Amino acid sequence: MTPNKRLTLELPNNFQRNGFIAFHNRDGEAIAERCSDDSVTKALLLNGEAITLHFQFAASQVLVEAFGVAIREPELKNIAQKMLGLNQSADAFEAQFSDHPELGALLKQQSGLRVPQSATPFEALVWAIVGQQISVIVAINIRRRLIQAVNQTAPENLLAFPDADAIAKLSDDELKNCGFSRAKIIAIRNLCAAVLSNDINLNADGLSLDVETLSAQLLALKGIGPWTVSYALLRGFDWLDGSLHGDVAVRKNLGQLLALAATPDAQFTEHWLAQFSPWRALVAAHLWARANAAGY
Repeated sequence: MTPNKRLTLELPNNFQRNGFIAFHNRDGEAIAERCSDDSVTKALLLNGEAITLHFQFAASQVLVEAFGVAIREPELKNIAQKMLGLNQSADAFEAQFSDHPELGALLKQQSGLRVPQSATPFEALVWAIVGQQISVIVAINIRRRLIQAVNQTAPENLLAFPDADAIAKLSDDELKNCGFSRAKIIAIRNLCAAVLSNDINLNADGLSLDVETLSAQLLALKGIGPWTVSYALLRGFDWLDGSLHGDVAVRKNLGQLLALAATPDAQFTEHWLAQFSPWRALVAAHLWARANAAGY
């Protein structure tokens, strides 16, 4: 298939393409994303229409191609830059804390780390709900079955991650068959209803995002707690200051980084992360990446 739009983006010298590829290569069955050593092909819904984006990496550039419905170049550029994490202030963060006695060595080792973004904030929120209090492997399986249940075909033989309208149309039994618990079905139903009624606006960009308001709106939904909000804001809105102190992997990797005798509790982790505001979530991403390039 011939792409309907293509553009080339310059990448920072220290851009970590492996992290971007690993994030989209979590599901080995590759039904919604297909990856190679130097490319990512990702299907998504844009205004209800399925499109597929292909990222082909070269030495210091990435070629981005769009397949499916027509998309304007500025819109394609915005989506691609966001997904790649190019809008994040990673360089400023590293410059400020490169000599930190505890974190500095890790920053030098992982220089250029940016947090790959979900294609849409809604996808980030659903993934956060799916991943609550279960292993990553189980969460990946639930996500795959959800995508298959909706079965939204996209160009390049992929399935697009569903939007709120498509998920809302699934029955409780269909969601259970995907692996959703009763509590997660309630959370997903509440999220979809709030998005479809426009009670929650997920279209804000990094400049217009009102973190306090959106966080309060999400926390008001039954089944959505602080970890889910902080994770979704990180993966869906480029917000780098959520405190992911309750995350098990963050605490485990922090304990190893500090050579502690035992995994620190949430209170210790929250206090330690506080020194890095407004980049607390970016520090969490560095701790994730310390153990896994996908940075779940």
